[in-house]
Amino acid sequence: MSQQKIRFSNRDLSGFIPEVKAEVNQYFKDRDLSKHANLRMVRNTVVVLLMTFGSYALIMTGWFTPMQMWLLAFVMGVGAAGVGFGVSHDALHGAYSSNPTINRLLGYTFDMLGANGYMWKITHNVIHHTYTNIPGVDEDLAVSPLVRLSPEEPRYGFHRFQQFFAFPAYSLATINWLFAKDFQQFLKRDIGPYKDKTHPRSEWITLIVTKLMVVGYMIVLPLWLLDITWWQFAIGFLTMHLTAGVILGVIFQLAHVVEGTEYLSPNEEGNMEHAWLIHEMRTTANFAHSNTLLQAYIGGLNYQIEHHLFPQICSIHYPEVSKIVRAVAARYDIPYNYHPTLREAIGSHYRMLKMLGRMDRPAMASA
Repeated sequence: MSQQKIRFSNRDLSGFIPEVKAEVNQYFKDRDLSKHANLRMVRNTVVVLLMTFGSYALIMTGWFTPMQMWLLAFVMGVGAAGVGFGVSHDALHGAYSSNPTINRLLGYTFDMLGANGYMWKITHNVIHHTYTNIPGVDEDLAVSPLVRLSPEEPRYGFHRFQQFFAFPAYSLATINWLFAKDFQQFLKRDIGPYKDKTHPRSEWITLIVTKLMVVGYMIVLPLWLLDITWWQFAIGFLTMHLTAGVILGVIFQLAHVVEGTEYLSPNEEGNMEHAWLIHEMRTTANFAHSNTLLQAYIGGLNYQIEHHLFPQICSIHYPEVSKIVRAVAARYDIPYNYHPTLREAIGSHYRMLKMLGRMDRPAMASA
């Protein structure tokens, strides 16, 4: 069951939507390309999986000093964020492979890092992707009352300083997922636009079993098998999670909470002003297209516009797809929000946090 249904306009007076769809489909047809992963994507997958679980395996050998294990914990955190971006994310969208079984199995990498793939599909794939930057509905805008990411969220005095403490707060993301967020979401009656949401028993079992497995290999086994003190373990555990958390948190925020993107709300009847694809163009931003190493590491999530328009196309294809989307958008005078570098995108997010912390409604946010 759902609350008042939000409806997007079914009219595209510009002609942008059919043209961008046709040109993207023609790109794959002309080159006889699959829209799913290629060998380069598989190589990237192997690299981040080795960074994550290879580092863990090396730590568990007990061959290294505490300082060396701490460095490996840092590498594991960097790898874990890469797995989340470039493996789990594509798989959970059904974009990694044309084989649903492969997508399902790779999607469990998310669960084995401490999050829950089933709940991610609800809050991210369905709610966030459908209702992007719609205050009160998009779950990604209300991750914590500590950080105000939307002009419609309550503003407290401490938000005046959120541009300073938001980034450290993002580092708690994976710890929050492991110990709190997923359980809270499973227990909520209402999630985004859904009321009285119930979950299959099999998903409850998966939630509990995978959480226990993660606690087992991340906490129980190291404390049991390694010759280290509890506080040395705590430093390594926190290093891994804080590293992964801050990378994941920052990268995802650069897609929507930056200058130029809009916050769009329905009218009293629940109707949105724009057609859905145009809504996505107005609420989403890209960054750092020339940074090929970054693109490989974060699974193409610096191409969030293309991801939101075509979520079932594997991220490895986004650099080429973006050329089409940007060209068609220019022809029809549709916004294409873009920051040339990672540094500029982070700076834009910082300034947006500052505005949201001091103003009830930032000037660039649109109703």
